[in-house]
Amino acid sequence: MTGNLTGRVLLLMKASTYRAPDFLAAAKRLGIEVVRVIDTPGPLAGTRSDVLYLDFRDLDAAVSYLLGYAKNRAVAAVLPVDDSGALLAAHTAAALDLPHNDSLAAEAARDKHRMRQLFAARGVPGPTFRRFTTADDPDSVATAVSYPAVVKPLRRSGSQGVIRANSPAELTAALARLRPILATDGAPGPHPFLVEDYLPGVEVALEGLIAGDQLHVLALFDKPDPLKGPFFEETIYVTPSRLPAATQEAIAAATEAAAAALGLRRGPIHAELRVGEDGQPWLLEIAGRSIGGLCARTLRFGVDVSLEELILRQAVGLPLPVQRESSARGVIMIPIPAAGLLRGYRGVAEAEAVPGIESVEITAPLNNLLTPLPEGDSYLGFIFARGEEPAVVEAALRQAHACLHFDVEPVIPLSLRA
Repeated sequence: MTGNLTGRVLLLMKASTYRAPDFLAAAKRLGIEVVRVIDTPGPLAGTRSDVLYLDFRDLDAAVSYLLGYAKNRAVAAVLPVDDSGALLAAHTAAALDLPHNDSLAAEAARDKHRMRQLFAARGVPGPTFRRFTTADDPDSVATAVSYPAVVKPLRRSGSQGVIRANSPAELTAALARLRPILATDGAPGPHPFLVEDYLPGVEVALEGLIAGDQLHVLALFDKPDPLKGPFFEETIYVTPSRLPAATQEAIAAATEAAAAALGLRRGPIHAELRVGEDGQPWLLEIAGRSIGGLCARTLRFGVDVSLEELILRQAVGLPLPVQRESSARGVIMIPIPAAGLLRGYRGVAEAEAVPGIESVEITAPLNNLLTPLPEGDSYLGFIFARGEEPAVVEAALRQAHACLHFDVEPVIPLSLRA
C-alpha cells in the first residue's frame, strides 16, 4: 500500500506527552487528519474515531492492529512523538510501504548501549563506556571503571537516573539509587545500564530534520547553566548558539555522522553533545524524534511555521520551510525544587511582565506529588522568551524564573511514619 501525499497521519505518543495539542493545531492548519495512538500498557482500553489505545510493548499485536485499522483507511504517515513509539512506527510504516526509518535504526536511537557501539564502530566521538546489569556486584563495577564516571540507564530520557560519581564510593551509592529507578519499567531484572567516562565542557542541543539523507540543522541551543552533576537537570535552552562558527559546523558534522551511524535517514532528530575547550564535539546521544516537553515552542520557521507543522509537512510530502526566524528565543524548564506535594505557586504575572517574556506555562498539576531528579523525569513548567540577542533572552529567563515561588509540602515516606 502506498500512502497519499496528504491525508491521515497516525501519531504515536505517551499519554503523558505535552506535545499533543501543538501537533493537533499544526495538523488543523495543514488540513491533515490526525489519529492519536496512545501507549496504554495492558489490554486494549478502547478506541474512538480519532484516538487508538495500544500497548506499544506488545509490538506484534500493536502492528497487527494498526495494519487492520489502515486496511480500509488511507494513511499517509506513521509518526512517533516520543521514544516509546519509535519502533512501532518503523514497523508499521514499513508494512504499509510508507517512508520510514529502518526498525534497527529506530531501536538503536532508543538503546544507548547499541548507540554507543555504532558510534564507536563508525568513529563518531563519544565517551568510553561499559555495560553492566543490576546482577553485577556494585563493588566490582566500582573498581572496573575510571573516574569521574556517569551512570546512565539505557532507555530513559530527561536525565532520569543519570548520576555522576567521582569515586568508587559515590558510584556504589549511585547504583543503589539507580536500581529502583530501573525496576519501575515493570520488566523482570536484571536491568542493564551504562557507566561512561564524564566529559568536561559545555553542553548543547541540536534540533534537526533529515530529508533525502541530508541533515538540515533547524536550531542549535546553548545550555548556559553548567551541567557538571551529580545530576544533570537541564534548565535553560537559548538559540541561536553563541559558539564560534567553526565549532557550530563541527557540531553539525558530528551530528550528521551520528545519525548516519545509527541509520536514521528521515524525520526529526534531537542530539545532545558536549564541546571541549578545544572545540571538539562529543556525542552524548541522538534521538529519532523532536525536542521534548513544550520546548518546540521556541522554534518558528518560514512564515510562522511551528516545528510540529514542519514535521507533519515532511511526513505528507509538503514543502519544507527549514529557515528559522532571525530573532533569538529561549526556554527555561522550571526545575522541581524538592520532593513533595505541589500546593500552590505565585509570581506568574510578575514573571510574564518581564520584558522579553512571551509566556509562563505551569504544567505540574496542583496537589500532585513532585519527584526531582534523578528519580523524576518532569518539570514544573516552562518559561518562554524572545529578543534580539541570545544574552538578552537568557537574562529575561533568569529574571522571570526568580519571580516564581512554589509551595511544596514535604511528604514523609511510609517507611518513616509512626
